[in-house]
Amino acid sequence: MAGNVFVTQENPKVDILPAMKWGELSALASPFDQVLMNPGRIVAEVRRKLKWFDDEDWLLAMGDPAIIGIAFAIAADVNSGRVNLLKWDKMEKSYYPVHITLWGGGIEELKTDGGYMDE
Repeated sequence: MAGNVFVTQENPKVDILPAMKWGELSALASPFDQVLMNPGRIVAEVRRKLKWFDDEDWLLAMGDPAIIGIAFAIAADVNSGRVNLLKWDKMEKSYYPVHITLWGGGIEELKTDGGYMDE
C-alpha cells in the first residue's frame, strides 16, 4: 500500500509529479504561507496534516526552510523519530529515498538505499 508524499510547501512553478511514485501528493502549506506572520497557525495546520504520519509516508522538502523544519520535527515526533525524505538528484533528474532515524537528539541512522537499518 502506497503512502502519502507530504510536500512541505507547494510551488506551482515546480513539477513534482515524479514523486507520485511514492504516494499521493499532499501539500502541508500554501505558496503564500509565512511562518513569520502566523507561526501558531502553521504549526497547528502541519501537525493536523501529519497526525498519522508513518513509515509508509514521505516528506518532500521544498519552500520555506522554517516550514521544512516544522514538518520534519512533527513527522519525527509522531513516528517515533523515523522520517522518510525524498531527495531530488539534479544529475539524474529524479527523486531518491532517504530514511532517517533520530535517537538521542542526533542522526543515528541515515540510509539511502532502502529501508531502515533495523528492518
